[in-house]
Amino acid sequence: MSFSKGSWVALALLLFAALVSSVSGDHKLSARYYDKTCPNVQRIVRTVMANTVARDPAVSPAILRLFFHDCFVNGCDASVLLDSTPFFESEKVAVPNASVRGYKVIDEIKSVLEHDCPATVSCSDIIALASRDAISMLGGPNWRMPLGRKDSRTADKDGAENLPSPHDNFTALVSTFRERGLNARDMTALSGAHTVGMANCKNYRDRVNDDIDIDASFAETRRKTCPVGYSEGGMAPFDEQTPMKFDNAYYKDLIARRGLLSSDQALYGSGERQDDLVKMYSTKGEVFAKDFAKAMIKMGNISPSKETPVEVRLNCRMVNW
Repeated sequence: MSFSKGSWVALALLLFAALVSSVSGDHKLSARYYDKTCPNVQRIVRTVMANTVARDPAVSPAILRLFFHDCFVNGCDASVLLDSTPFFESEKVAVPNASVRGYKVIDEIKSVLEHDCPATVSCSDIIALASRDAISMLGGPNWRMPLGRKDSRTADKDGAENLPSPHDNFTALVSTFRERGLNARDMTALSGAHTVGMANCKNYRDRVNDDIDIDASFAETRRKTCPVGYSEGGMAPFDEQTPMKFDNAYYKDLIARRGLLSSDQALYGSGERQDDLVKMYSTKGEVFAKDFAKAMIKMGNISPSKETPVEVRLNCRMVNW
């Protein structure tokens, strides 16, 4: 059977129509979304993640951060993955995203999925699944991740510039999370992601050099890696005791006034109800793990605006022209 030029054009248009949707919020997410169209999606994502994390465990917190930075800018739509074009500037060049990594892992997962189930699994769902697996591979909770997200056809660099700051106080943090439909408990649980990973000197320099609400010995140790006037490098773990284990040590550090970022320490000392929550997480790791999983699902449900054109990208770094 042969195809004319016109037939190929018609086929291409049909494919494009199947991939692109003008409205993003018209369906509910479901953990079984790909059961019929790509039944191996979770196995594929987990296999690539396992191989990558075995080589470089630091990929796990990087992917988790990627998910957070994506969802907090106009919803979970993989806009953070788009490279710049003549029509929009990439979110990757925003200051808060300067140290974001993990793009290559998402590319690798997408490549395998395109071979196994072409034009089916969105890049935003890949980030969501990879972040879930990243946590469980470090000893954290596992959960059924709702799926069915679509990928934005544009980026919002200005929005990315307004991501939560490591210098934010409690009031600013609560306001930022509330704007995304997340309450103070969600915020406190999600902040527990800082039980793994590292921070750059520029993000904690003011805290260890100027803050008075800090353990003296901890501040002295951190000043050695981040002295006054030092601007780049000076990486330090959020959690010195178990930096690559997903546990509740982060909250114990907050009570001991050993939170690395100002925005970390802001979670403790802001009121009796908030302090009680931190204390509970510090002693009941299972409660923290359960709340963290619930908050991750809730954050993952943040949808792009209804005006945002969406699709299932064939390449996570560019839209389907």
